[in-house]
Amino acid sequence: MSALAVVWNLVYTLLLIYFFAMWARFVLDLVRTFNRSWRPRGVMLVLVEAVYTITDPLVKFFRRLIPPIRLGQVALDLGWSVAMLVVIIAMTVVSSLAAAS
Repeated sequence: MSALAVVWNLVYTLLLIYFFAMWARFVLDLVRTFNRSWRPRGVMLVLVEAVYTITDPLVKFFRRLIPPIRLGQVALDLGWSVAMLVVIIAMTVVSSLAAAS
């Protein structure tokens, strides 16, 4: 295995961790939507803060780029969806590069 393949595999692993963090953010957003009184405490607070700290820059970037779509009284936010799509595409590209190295 070449050094370049090791680098691509490391990048892929980091993207995979980010992928799981994005899904964790999705679940946390759902919990906050359905139970507004839920407040994490202790270790869970640290984990929730870590997930939001890691995923916020990319999601907020796409929220600024693509404003929420108004559908009557509901606003459809595409920031998370576009960020997840970008992560999946990046994982596919990096996986192909790792296989080619």
